[in-house]
Amino acid sequence: MGSPVHNLATKINGSLKEDRSARKRHSRHMISNVFFRYYFLFSILALCFVLGLVTIFIGKTALLLFGPVSPADFFLSFNWTPEEEAFGAAAFIVNTLSLTALTLLIAVPVSVGMAVLCAEIAPQWMKTFIRPVLDLLVGIPSIVYGYLGLTVLLPFLRRVSGESLGDGLLAAALVLALMVLPTITRISDDAIVAVPRKYRDAAYALGSTRLQVIMRVVLPAASRGVISAVILGMTRAVGETMAVVMVIGNTPQLAKTLFTPASVLTSNIVMQISNVEFDSTWNYALHMMAFLLLMISFVLILIIRILGRKRRDSI
Repeated sequence: MGSPVHNLATKINGSLKEDRSARKRHSRHMISNVFFRYYFLFSILALCFVLGLVTIFIGKTALLLFGPVSPADFFLSFNWTPEEEAFGAAAFIVNTLSLTALTLLIAVPVSVGMAVLCAEIAPQWMKTFIRPVLDLLVGIPSIVYGYLGLTVLLPFLRRVSGESLGDGLLAAALVLALMVLPTITRISDDAIVAVPRKYRDAAYALGSTRLQVIMRVVLPAASRGVISAVILGMTRAVGETMAVVMVIGNTPQLAKTLFTPASVLTSNIVMQISNVEFDSTWNYALHMMAFLLLMISFVLILIIRILGRKRRDSI
């Protein structure tokens, strides 16, 4: 054993080393925290800046339309013949809304039913199979769905309906329903699973059946999450392009039947934007269509945010 003075000096030196090491670790943590704080802040500001530039560019170009064309002619006229300086987009707007409504009419009941199956009814082995499959379907490119619709769905619709083409709103709605179904199902599944177990236990204690618990307790409690899932699916249906282009027929007219070849805002933009001059009324009209889609997406996302905030406040 060393002398007491040597032991005391050793302890002091050890304490000083530990203190210096602690100060270095604290300094490194402070530097990394500051760095990542400003890095994330810069990323958010850069994203907002780019999004703002996109919105300003599309909006500024789109508003140039209302010099040679009145808003009433653009929004209310069904006559789209750019070669004759007629730029009525009402047919595309009505077709877009009709296609979105038909898609949700097909997809929502199936999606919510599958979500209930995954969350409340299916055994564990089935859940572990269905959920990864749905996650995989979400990531499939839209052009794959469009190709399947073109090669498989359209011939089937021709045989069943007797139509010569089969293109139209029904084919596009079926393809879009298949595309949005995994998204709505998975988000609705998460919303249903998030319902507290005590709600179910209380309902069963009152003598409710499983169906009554699901329909009168679980789904109402998860309604905001399910609505958010439906709106998110709607945003994808509204903004989808390639799959719709391949099966809808791409004819600038109002769809009077489910098998009438038609065109929506997205398909009309992608089919015509490469053939027009930038400083032309035709190009301004196409930019106004894109601006409408952008505003629709902003409104739907805002609704999702409001519903999410109300859901958190109610928990």
